[in-house]
Amino acid sequence: MTFNPDADISGHSTRRRGRGAVIAGGGVGVLGLVALVVAMLGGPDLTGLVGGAPGGENPPASGGETLSECRTGEDANANDDCRMAGAEVVLNDFWEQHVDGYVAPTMTVVEGQTPTQCGTASNAVGPFYCPPEQGVYIDPDFFAIMRQQFGASAGELAQLYIVGHEWGHHIQNITGVMDDHPNNGTGPDSNGVRTELQADCYAGAWLGDVTELEDDNGVPYLETPTDAQLADAVNAAYTVGDDHIQQESGGFVSPENFTHGTSEQRQYWFANGYKNGLGVCDTFAVPAGEL
Repeated sequence: MTFNPDADISGHSTRRRGRGAVIAGGGVGVLGLVALVVAMLGGPDLTGLVGGAPGGENPPASGGETLSECRTGEDANANDDCRMAGAEVVLNDFWEQHVDGYVAPTMTVVEGQTPTQCGTASNAVGPFYCPPEQGVYIDPDFFAIMRQQFGASAGELAQLYIVGHEWGHHIQNITGVMDDHPNNGTGPDSNGVRTELQADCYAGAWLGDVTELEDDNGVPYLETPTDAQLADAVNAAYTVGDDHIQQESGGFVSPENFTHGTSEQRQYWFANGYKNGLGVCDTFAVPAGEL
């Protein structure tokens, strides 16, 4: 899925901040790779395993430069940072229509690493949402790591799925889902798994509706995705399934340790949201054993 070149994304507030390199694409071993992918879509902070600072030790950094160079869909198609900025605009447009009193999260593109209230943001952690800040953090270098070390294609639509998933956690935060369904441990029917699958569904619902969203000039932000692009997004969902991660780490599948759902579940809930919209995304209403 690509942006229409003439689409106006200049209304974004995405900022860039960070310092220093953390992990090059070729420098992550198996343990680090597992930490990367588990953390990728809202998982626990595993930076202690891959050289970053553990969660909660750093105050959030302030400021950063606005991505003023990101103004059009053409910019978003040419540059990962601008694609994140464009995604912010379209996500806010979508959720403003579906959540009363919607408050947008902050969006930060990370270069190297930067402190947050939830720990160090870097490509060693992957994209994540920090609830106390109501902030989404993404280092676009992570997409290259997914391609180089985990066999994911991580193309344009897959990247938008990942951002949409993190926005889903913001929606859960501001609508009370996180408060109503707090962490109750791990396992296939845990609140954690249901939370992650709902965020997958939210991302799918957004992408299923996104071609109907237009800028102030009536230009659709995004073009209709191709079958290959949809397959790319589904591939990203598969890559971050608990069972796939456990197998890739050299171990065996341990459902009692699931935190995000299986590859099949993640693919299903993304596709369910994409095809059927937000109304099917109440994963907490699904009986035990039927997720």
